[in-house]
Amino acid sequence: MVKKIFLLLFLLNISYSYAQTIKTDILVIGGGASGTAAAIQGARSKLKTMLVEPGPWLGGGMTAGGMCVIEGNRNLPSGIWGEFRSHVRDFYKNRLGYDTTVNATLRFEPYTGAAILKKIVDTVKNLTVKLNTPWTAIEKDGTSWQVTIIIDHKNTTVKAKVVIDATETGDVAAKAGETFVSGFESAQDTGEELAPQTTLPRIQDITWIALLKDFGKKEDKTIAKPQGYDANEYACLKGKNISKMLDDGRLPNDKFMIKWAGCGNQYPTTVDDLKPAHRDAFYAKARLHTLGLIYYLQTELGFKNLGLDDEFPTPDHLPFIPYIREAERTRGVLRMTLNDVYKPYDRPTNLYRTAIAVGDASPGQHYGEGTAPHINYPPFMAYSIPLGAIVLKDMDNLLVTEKAMSVSHLVNASSMYPSVQMTVGQGAGAIAAFCAFFKTTTKKLNVRIIQGELLDFKAYLLPFSDIKQSDPYFRSMQQVGATGLLKGIQKVNGNTAQLLFMPDSVVSTAEVEPSFKEIYTRAFLWFNKEKPGEKFTQGNLLSFISEITLTDPKTLQIGMQKAWKAQYKFTSDFDMNRPVTRREFAILTNKYLNPFARTVDLSGRMVN
Repeated sequence: MVKKIFLLLFLLNISYSYAQTIKTDILVIGGGASGTAAAIQGARSKLKTMLVEPGPWLGGGMTAGGMCVIEGNRNLPSGIWGEFRSHVRDFYKNRLGYDTTVNATLRFEPYTGAAILKKIVDTVKNLTVKLNTPWTAIEKDGTSWQVTIIIDHKNTTVKAKVVIDATETGDVAAKAGETFVSGFESAQDTGEELAPQTTLPRIQDITWIALLKDFGKKEDKTIAKPQGYDANEYACLKGKNISKMLDDGRLPNDKFMIKWAGCGNQYPTTVDDLKPAHRDAFYAKARLHTLGLIYYLQTELGFKNLGLDDEFPTPDHLPFIPYIREAERTRGVLRMTLNDVYKPYDRPTNLYRTAIAVGDASPGQHYGEGTAPHINYPPFMAYSIPLGAIVLKDMDNLLVTEKAMSVSHLVNASSMYPSVQMTVGQGAGAIAAFCAFFKTTTKKLNVRIIQGELLDFKAYLLPFSDIKQSDPYFRSMQQVGATGLLKGIQKVNGNTAQLLFMPDSVVSTAEVEPSFKEIYTRAFLWFNKEKPGEKFTQGNLLSFISEITLTDPKTLQIGMQKAWKAQYKFTSDFDMNRPVTRREFAILTNKYLNPFARTVDLSGRMVN
């Protein structure tokens, strides 16, 4: 009898221990824009994935933080970001006045955005999502990681091959022992002409956004006077066009996102304020400041009909979290700077070849007046984010997204944007899946396999805004662009600039000769022998293909002539003497020569 009791207790103990340990391939901590996308991609890549979010909603700053008017990446519907954008537009398309233009600013109610993300993740196999689940510790476990989370008020151990820190402020990497930098770097440090001459420990302010609803002119929704209210803090709003400011944040169903700079609800922030030990007290002050703005809007500016509704089930009906623009940044395998944005093809390294995400969000500058230098950004280029910017230099199999990425202060002003971070998260998910599937570490990444996985799931590598995903040869042009054979063409449009592929323009010999010689050793012989003219012709391309693939030239020409319009759907006539277009070049080069198969390292250098 005693033996049976001991056996029962032993089995119960084993069962209890087993229940307290979870094994997964990928663990994503933080269910914000990047974390949600990372988890979706990891699971879609057929790896067991777990997403842990301390709060009740997915989406981070753009849902739980109320940042629900999204302008960045309107022309770049990459992968999961494009999927989310499409779901939002479909949800609201029958609402009177909702702008469903392909590249319109995306506007949605935060609860709806969070619900759409939840609906997407619920359809993904291999993915477990744990909301309202905090984490408390992380430690190395060989090449893997061991993380403590709290489920039902009990500590639970999660053992993961790869961990993605998708928290807003890099908390996981910090707990793991990563070192950080913060604020403005100097021009000498980054090589950025726009950076100040000396470092400055100043980060961008947070905003505790508010969502107000118009209840009708006769309604009085004035809130109680907030603790410590001082009308002078908001006095600069007098004389401003408040109606226009409201309209800029207009949402469906008579709601408005209030995210006002200056003496609005922007709140002065330091790195120390965002540390876990100080965060709660700091957040309480920021919430009161936003409540003060609402009270001022209602009592001093006459908008008592605008009030807080139950969008957020918090005691004060403000968002769960603030909109955070900047925190501390990690030291990754490499650091992305403004030079990689403005001069991607004129750098000692070719980081565009290692691209795993895209962005075009205009950089923000949210500081108290006189507390930081104003940066006169030239028209901001659409850009790619290199793989090495989210891979930690000294910690294997721990990836970072959000504000902890290895970018300069001036780049973070754009890369932190929610829609950009969704593309970053998808890239992180693909990297994690690679490591887990091949049982390897972040020190042995294969850039091309990771990029190929992203292209399989409709992600952009290069921000070519003139090539749509519906184009049957979208992948060909992305892959050839990632080799450098055809480089994007920058086109300024007001305060921003697009990177275009320009598929109908013709190819010059000077453009393709250096990369051909870098990729193919036989190219030196071919160029010395053929000496092509200024414009690279269809005949030149077929001759080069014949040289590299050892295909009979006449056989290749006959087959190409038959397939020119029937298979490839080219609109121009087949003519060996005509200059080849960039579209034709990309499609044929990708098919017959496959330059994308050439391995590159994390600096973008071709390796054997």
